[in-house]
Amino acid sequence: MQHKAILLVMGMGALGSSFILEAEQRPMGFFVTSVSMGDGANLGGLAGADAHCQKLATAAGAGNREWRAYLSTEEDGKRGISARERIGNGPWYNAHGILIGANPTDLHLYNKTITLETALDENGNRIKGRYDKPNQHDILTGSQEDGTAYFPDEADHTCKNWTSNGEGSAQVGHHDRHGGGNSSWNSAHATRGCGKDDLPKTGGNGYLYCFAAD
Repeated sequence: MQHKAILLVMGMGALGSSFILEAEQRPMGFFVTSVSMGDGANLGGLAGADAHCQKLATAAGAGNREWRAYLSTEEDGKRGISARERIGNGPWYNAHGILIGANPTDLHLYNKTITLETALDENGNRIKGRYDKPNQHDILTGSQEDGTAYFPDEADHTCKNWTSNGEGSAQVGHHDRHGGGNSSWNSAHATRGCGKDDLPKTGGNGYLYCFAAD
C-alpha cells in the first residue's frame, strides 16, 4: 500500500509538470483591453495605442513580449498601414491558453474562435457584449475584414489616424459577433463620432485588440 501511495504521488507530480509545461508553451498573445485610454478614439496614434497594450500586458505579467494594437491607418493617395501586418505571424492564445489564431490567414479567413467567451481581457476576464449593460462590444480597428487598411476614399475609417476625439469616424469589430446583422470580429460598422461620448452610442468604450507580434 505504501509503495502504491508513493507511485500515485509521483504520478500526480509528473502530470502536474506536464500541465505547467503545456501552459508555458501557450503564452498569452491576444487580449481585449480591459480599459480604454479615456479620450475617445484619440489614442495618440499607433505609438500611443501600442504603449497602452504594452502597459496592460506588463501589469498582467506578460510584458516580456512585444505588444501591438490591432489598428490600421489611412494615407492620402495610397493605402495606409494594415493591422494584420503589425501583429506578427502567430500563433496567438488568450489569457486562458485558448488558441485564437494559428497565423494571419487563419485569423482572418477561417476564424471562428473569437467569441464572447474567448475574446478576454489581459487578466482573463470577459468583456461586456450585446446582451450586457452597458454593451461594450465595439472594438476599434479601422480595418477591413481581411485585416487590411482601406483604400483612399471620402470616409474617415480611423478617427484621423487615431488622433481625433471629436470629428470623424472609425471602423469597429464586434468581439461577441452579435448585432447590426454583421458578425465580423474586426469590421462590423463605423462609429458615430470619435469622442468619448460618441463611442458608446453604437456599443463601444474605446477598447482595442492587442496581439503579441514577436
